[in-house]
Formats: sequence, structure tokens, C-alpha cells
Amino acid sequence: MVRARLIVLLTAFMLLTGLLGWQGGRSAPTAVAEEKPDESYTCTLLFARVMQMIRQDYVDGSKVGYKELTYAALRGMLSSLDPHSQFLDAESFQEMQRETKGEFSGLGIMVGVKDGAIVILSPIEDSPSSRAGLMPGDKILKIDGKSTEKMTLIEASRLLKGRAGEKAQLTLLRTIAGAPGGGTVFEVELTREMIRVSSVKDAKLLPVATAGQDKIGYVRIEEFGDNTSDELERALEKLEHEGMQALVIDLRNNPGGLLDAAVDVAGKFLPPNTVIVSTKGRTPDQTQEFRAQVERQHPDYPIALLINGYSASGAEIVAGALKDLNRAILVGETTFGKGSVQTVQPLGDGVGLRLTTAKYYTPSKKTIHEVGISPDIDVPITDAEERRIVLAESDRPLSPDEKAEAVKMEDRQLERAVTSLRSVRVYNERQAALNVAPKTTAAANQSVPKPADGSTTPAAAR
Repeated sequence: MVRARLIVLLTAFMLLTGLLGWQGGRSAPTAVAEEKPDESYTCTLLFARVMQMIRQDYVDGSKVGYKELTYAALRGMLSSLDPHSQFLDAESFQEMQRETKGEFSGLGIMVGVKDGAIVILSPIEDSPSSRAGLMPGDKILKIDGKSTEKMTLIEASRLLKGRAGEKAQLTLLRTIAGAPGGGTVFEVELTREMIRVSSVKDAKLLPVATAGQDKIGYVRIEEFGDNTSDELERALEKLEHEGMQALVIDLRNNPGGLLDAAVDVAGKFLPPNTVIVSTKGRTPDQTQEFRAQVERQHPDYPIALLINGYSASGAEIVAGALKDLNRAILVGETTFGKGSVQTVQPLGDGVGLRLTTAKYYTPSKKTIHEVGISPDIDVPITDAEERRIVLAESDRPLSPDEKAEAVKMEDRQLERAVTSLRSVRVYNERQAALNVAPKTTAAANQSVPKPADGSTTPAAAR
């Protein structure tokens, strides 16, 4: 009887793996084919035997259904690969689809793994996390009393998500240089709600106190979703109508998002058909180039990008492309270094698979993953300065203590970006004047001026 059960279960499992292979749409890679001929059969048989033993002998019969065991095995299999691969059950699959459309239920926290810890990359504005005063870099120690010390990113994300109205208790560590234990541990109780994300914020001309008489535009992109390209297009049209001469794009604390959205954003400032990012995986279909495909080209005004250690994924694609192609000056700190490609594959019955299939490369073929994008002008800031910037940008009501902190805000990274753009504008105007003026021996022998910020090639930020 046991042997009969094993044969039936083994047959069913082999049919399942064959179905998944068919839905993936390609044959196994060469490296897998070179394994021992009987290894696939032996391992599949082992899996089937263990599942049957669990179903027969495990003490709690309510936990041994085929679906529950199969889903648990798939979750473990995917999570063993890297922090970003994931088996998506029906609820997770629907949640992922809602997130890309800019609406989902949860706490409004974008999280990642840094130095082995679950950290907040960015609290979404006007969300429970933002209103509670959570900050980029806060380490999540516990979720509803469960320690995150050995928790995967996917497990943490599942615990953070939930239905609107449900509560969550978080224990966090806020890093403070020189503090005992590395910082302050605190707890917050948040209520989940529907989160609606507007990805492009604060489109404006910078005030005279910051930009002087130059008309320097500023936009902040919180993440890359379905609506990002259209939102940015409207913001640029508004600023260009107001006479914008240069632009600062703030990608600090941007955790990424959709690849297509990041490519569209970078493509707004590059000639059509320019390679923005490429991917390379184990199979030929995972090696691709993504090119600029924008109908409307924007003026060739100077651009500065603000980046920091929590600029990740899509933000790094934009930064890497505009840096490599000499279209922008990067100011701030080296980015997060999340440069791998996750392909989402529906598997039927409402479930899916998110699998790391390739890595991103900048136009000059530099890898992003675990390296990040370095700035042209390095302007590190302290954790305290970072918190003040987040508070000053927040659209929620601040407590008296938070207001006192926000008033102290000094955005040295923005100031350095503005200085760079003004230097480039002065240089470009002088070059234009030289091109119009009659050629003279003295003019021909003039040395090329450099921006006051120390960047090496002013023409690199057109």
C-alpha cells in the first residue's frame, strides 16, 4: 500500500514539475542537464517519500494536506536561493499586482536586507509608517513579537502585509552613532490601511534662497510604478513652461519598482534607441537590452541626480544610465546595490513564481548588484541629517520635537547639486558665446574652465 501511494505521489509530482517546465516556456539550462542522469529521479523520489511520511505520521493532521505541504516546500525552495525569489500564493500574487498599480493594503513600508538585517528603505508618504515617524535605515527587530534575526526578506514582507484595519506591532532599532548598543530600540503599533502611491512629488522651481537667480527645477521620485512616467511627464511640462534652466531629480530612498517605468524615466532625457540597461542570465532569452523609446524629447538642460544608500533597483538603473551616458551629475552616496532581475511567471490557479533570472548592467556593462552606483560628487551625510531631511519633506503633521528637528534641516546634498548645475550653466553659456564670437588667437588658447564643485568634465552634464 505504501509503495502504491509513493508511485501515485511520485507520478503526480513529476507531472507537476513537467507542467511548471511547460509554463516556463523553455528547456532546462545546460548546467542542469550535465548532472548525473539518475539524480533528478532520486531527488524527486526523496521528496515524495518525505511528503508521504509527513502525511502518514505527523502529529497534527490539519497541517498535512497536499496543497499546504507543496506550497510550504515551494516557499522554502525559492527562499533558499536569494532574498528576492518567491513562490506567490493566490493572496501574494494579487497583492503584487496591486502594488505595481500604485495601490495595496499594508503599513506603507518598503523594506530590504542590509548587512544581514531587515531595514526600512523608505516609508511611503501619508501611510501608517510615515505618520508614526519611521525613517529609512530603521532596523526591524520584531514583527508582532517574532524576531527577524533569521527571517528572510520574503517572510518579513508577508508578516508586514495584511488586510486594512489589522494592527501590527513593530520593534525597531534606530542607529545613532556612538550610542550604547548602536542606537535606540523602540516599539510602534500601526494599523494597516489601503496605501495609494503617487510616485512623483514636490515638482517645483527651487526658491531663490537655494538657487539664486537660476531657474532650477526639482522633482522627487518615490518609486517606479505604472503611473510614474506619466506623472513625471506632467511635472516636466509644468517646470519647462515656468522656464526651467536645469533640473534636480531626487532618487534618495527610492526602493525601485518596475523596470519598464525606470527605463521610461531615463529615456526622457536620452536620444531614442539609446541602450539604458541590459540584462544577462544563464539562457539566451534572459540576455536583453532595454532602449529609450520616448515620443517627446525634452530640452538638453543640465541634470543632477541625488542618490543615497537606500536608492535601489530601478533608481540605480536610472542613475547608472544617466551617469554612463554623460547626461547627469550624480551627487550623494553610493546606492544600495540591488541589481538583479525578478521574472514573474503565472502558474495557473491564481498562483505565481517570482524568480531571479538575470542581473542588470549599465550601458558601459558595469554590474549594479552588490556594488551599487557611485556618485560623481560624494556628499555623505549623518543619520541625523537624513532624518531631518525626511521630516522636512513629510506632509504629515509633526510633533513639536519633530518640528524643532525639521527646522535644523540643512540639505547639503541638494546644495551641492545646485552649485554643480549653476557652474555647468555658466560654463555652457560662455562656450556658446565663444562659438558665436569671432575666433581670435587669444580665445583659441583659453583653457577650459571646470565647475566649482570639482567634477572633471563639465560637458558631461549637458
